[in-house]
Amino acid sequence: MSEFRKASRINAIEVSEILQIGARAAQLKQQGRPVIVLGAGEPDFDTPDHIKQAAVDAIWAGETKYTALTGTPELKQAIKAKFQRDHGLDFTADEILVSAGAKQVIYNAFMASLEPGDEVIVPAPYWASYVDIIALAGGTPVLVPCGAETGFRMLPAQLQAALSPRTRWVLFNSPSNPSGAAYGAAQYAPMLELLLQYPDVWVMADDMYEHIVYDGFDFATPAAVEPRLKSRCLTINGVSKAYAMTGWRIGYGAGPAELISAMAVIQGQSTSCASSVSQAAAQAALNGPQDVLQTRLAGFQRRRDLVVAGLNAIDGISCPRPEGAFYTFANCAGVLGRRCPDGTVIESDADFCRYVLEFHNVAVVPGRAFGLSPYFRISYATSEEELIEALARIGQAVATLH
Repeated sequence: MSEFRKASRINAIEVSEILQIGARAAQLKQQGRPVIVLGAGEPDFDTPDHIKQAAVDAIWAGETKYTALTGTPELKQAIKAKFQRDHGLDFTADEILVSAGAKQVIYNAFMASLEPGDEVIVPAPYWASYVDIIALAGGTPVLVPCGAETGFRMLPAQLQAALSPRTRWVLFNSPSNPSGAAYGAAQYAPMLELLLQYPDVWVMADDMYEHIVYDGFDFATPAAVEPRLKSRCLTINGVSKAYAMTGWRIGYGAGPAELISAMAVIQGQSTSCASSVSQAAAQAALNGPQDVLQTRLAGFQRRRDLVVAGLNAIDGISCPRPEGAFYTFANCAGVLGRRCPDGTVIESDADFCRYVLEFHNVAVVPGRAFGLSPYFRISYATSEEELIEALARIGQAVATLH
């Protein structure tokens, strides 16, 4: 019998290190170990009741059939209203695409637009899926290291240096997964003005964590900051993070009709429409009361402050205060070169994260998974009690190094 031959396009792509760490943590839990998992990128809050009720109502109303490929008219209207309400941006129905999660919107866009050799500028650290999706689409990720010295944000000079005749897209994620760093209008403006000089370069803005920002940070999105770029900007968002709807799988993108039409071709030959019931729920999320966003934001901010203070109190670890999302991205350079009790040397952020999981029962993700070392990401989308215990364990882990 012949052996399976894997397609060459996925030779360099593996299952996410985040998922691998989660699987190992689950394995240890099954063995009875008291593992605390701080790797999940989803809120621990439940979906609000009025959203769940809208889904139930849709089921009983028989809204269980295929919808239009690019989304129901009702959800598109809710998305249109959201963009107008929050950013003063106007989109028509043919400029909006609803997909099974924001990841599919990104996949659709790159598959619909990239030719072999086309480049996509991606600030690092980055959400791990970006570079793999670009590679699957035949493009080349151009990674721009953005460490703590720049606030984990790309600077105009870095963007200028990364641009080339092959650049097709510049990708922004604000607030960022994994760093929590965010671009305000002042940070965006000089880069967007620079891009006006490059008419073949498009802008992709992943705004998924838009509603999770702290300390009065004024969220901004590129198409609103520089309206002259709106005709070559794809703005991506969804209901997963703000409304605790990760499992409902609804994301959306808004941009020029020609781009949206091309993206619909890709979606039409992969999943077709998103879930009809989930679309009804997303419509209720966008149209319904928004006070839940501020209530839950206060809880996230308390956790952020707890984790930042706790990490900075540990010798050898330094953690900046993120502007948004629900992650910290701490530097662990100060523990590299130290020895574990068994004599093993901590040589990298991956070594450190492995040690903390295997010997101290806390699962965190190394910065290398996001393209920047030596850092590690904590998701503080869990209870304060678990966070306090996890910080104590991490502190003990470092204290036992020599």
